[in-house]
Amino acid sequence: MFLTFLRHGSVAALVAGVLVETLAFLLGGIAVRPLMIVLGALMFYFSEYGMHRFAFHAPPLAWPRLRKLQHRLHYDHHVEPDRLDLLFLPIWILLPNLAVATGLFALIFGADASASALFGMMLAILHYEWVHYVAHIPYQPRTRLGRWIKQYHLRHHFISEKHWFGVSNPTLDRVFGTFTDPADVEKSGTTRKLYR
Repeated sequence: MFLTFLRHGSVAALVAGVLVETLAFLLGGIAVRPLMIVLGALMFYFSEYGMHRFAFHAPPLAWPRLRKLQHRLHYDHHVEPDRLDLLFLPIWILLPNLAVATGLFALIFGADASASALFGMMLAILHYEWVHYVAHIPYQPRTRLGRWIKQYHLRHHFISEKHWFGVSNPTLDRVFGTFTDPADVEKSGTTRKLYR
């Protein structure tokens, strides 16, 4: 299970990045800035919720190439939630987004801060990818929290695509009112086909 997770291209790239930065921190090549690590992780968690809710669930765009991108990035994942090749962030979307976010941190806080922020973002994305992976494979987590977070995400796929947008945690769903008791939600007929 874990080796299958590590074999995915974007996960392998993230693990390599975390290892390289850890080595650079340990050897003193890059100063560790704990606050920037936390800010980098928080930035990812905000983008996880925001992108999922507002971009990945946006109505189909008029341009065929962008519509195809929407399908690859999320629509098709709802159609076939168990397909691993549709589960992970594609490396061609991950790397440019990490580069832009790291560049923004560098402009605002300086290059040293941006390395720590990148580290935080990569750790948060690995957390997201792991939680998302476990939610979609035939595996029952051993902890109560693990089982709960799996069910929390699967509600989005099998009860209603209009709720539970946070994949790795429910915090922003609670803040923005998209966390709902499943008993209070009418089962949606469009969880598999977001736009007909």
